[in-house]
Amino acid sequence: MSLQRQILFWIAALFGFILFLYVFRGILLPFVAGMILAYLLDPVADQIERLGAGRLAAAFIILATFLVAFILVLILVLPVLGHQLAAFLARLPDYVTSLQQLIASYVGDGDTQTVIGMTARDLQSSLGGLVSQGAQWLGTMLGSLWSGGQTLLSIFALLLVTPVVAFYMLLDWDRMVEAVDGWIPRDSLTTVRELFREMDDGVSGFIRGQVLVCLILATYYAIGLSLVGLNFGLLIGIGIGLISFIPYVGASIGLVLSVGLGIAQFWPEWTSIALVVAVFVVGQFVEGNILQPKLIGEHVGLHPVWLMFALFAFAALFGFVGLLVAVPAASAVGVLARFALRRYVRSPIYTGEPEPRAGGEAP
Repeated sequence: MSLQRQILFWIAALFGFILFLYVFRGILLPFVAGMILAYLLDPVADQIERLGAGRLAAAFIILATFLVAFILVLILVLPVLGHQLAAFLARLPDYVTSLQQLIASYVGDGDTQTVIGMTARDLQSSLGGLVSQGAQWLGTMLGSLWSGGQTLLSIFALLLVTPVVAFYMLLDWDRMVEAVDGWIPRDSLTTVRELFREMDDGVSGFIRGQVLVCLILATYYAIGLSLVGLNFGLLIGIGIGLISFIPYVGASIGLVLSVGLGIAQFWPEWTSIALVVAVFVVGQFVEGNILQPKLIGEHVGLHPVWLMFALFAFAALFGFVGLLVAVPAASAVGVLARFALRRYVRSPIYTGEPEPRAGGEAP
């Protein structure tokens, strides 16, 4: 009976948390972002404390450094990216037209010549429809994220509230952890602590490692694509790096977009197109064989398909806030699922053996 009450309690707590996220999803973005910043930077604050500084001084140093770096990015990088984005959207129809004309020049534009089982005219129409659908999907996704993150908050409020939340959360992090630990039912203390420790090891290692991987890839792709002369290489490279936290999706989108843009821009100069492809081949090799094993390893223990599902599902339900909590939530669910499976294989339901009585003897 005690186990049933515990299960019901944790199920009710989970549903309460999900309901809270759903009801307040429109205003949670700066608070969730601040909590994630505090969570990621807490080990740095602990290290500064070991050097002799107080917790207040450590929190102030970290947040001041972060704000300076963030402001520099806004001043130096954001205007350039905004200009490139506007120019890219303006020239996108021309690139699509160039690709259609290129296809027509090689396979003909009539209704009798076929390629891969389709007439040339149908192939051009399919390409145009595919691009239109992709642009519509991208616009819908960005609109959903924008609506989910900015329903009740302006950009100014987000930038103002997030550092304040992060500062106070970082300042009181250890006390909050101690307080939450005091709320855990005493007869489940050891088990719950073990589960939270496993969640923390997975989530913290994955997020910190993935942030570094995304930053490294964004820098590499931006520089590499710009050096080979690809138009909007800086914009595309940074975008690919930032969405590379979605397994395979970021690299796939980046490869298709960059190669398509390269063909439209460089054709028939095969050397430049090959250089664009080479940038991605090298990037994927470095990511898969160096960055991922060294910086992330097996921290989360999540299958890529489950991780992708969690990212898309939480983004659809909660907007941009969902993207921020998707990985921790997926990791927590994975830890709880493995814990439940371990309990199941030791239970009489699995073994078929009767459960021992209180005195230690089987009935």
